Amino acid sequence: MEIKPIKTESDYIRALKRLEIIFNAEIGTAESDEADILGLLIDEYEKKQYPIEAPDPIEAIKIRMEEMQLKQIDLVNEIGGKSRVSEILNKKRKLTVEMIRKLTTRLNLSPELLINDYQLTR
Repeated sequence: MEIKPIKTESDYIRALKRLEIIFNAEIGTAESDEADILGLLIDEYEKKQYPIEAPDPIEAIKIRMEEMQLKQIDLVNEIGGKSRVSEILNKKRKLTVEMIRKLTTRLNLSPELLINDYQLTR
């Protein structure tokens, strides 16, 4: 087992190919340990080279609504009124601190995600 840091794209591809070969290694073997370490190295390289930005607060709300199979009317208690929910989800109005508090609980979203700034549409 020779493990090296992943510094280049060719190192990355080589690591992926090796991981594919040893992925199903029996737990407790040297190959299983190698797969664990390679997985960590690959993950770290991907985080640096291919970062995924968090969605804006409204997109995060919409994604969670879809995951939870919620409709706009289901957020009336958290946002206030059908038209207010529509204004928020269509980026006509900004979220308030109180809305963020309630949505954090209702949708199990991070407050840090919901307080991020976003552009209103005209």
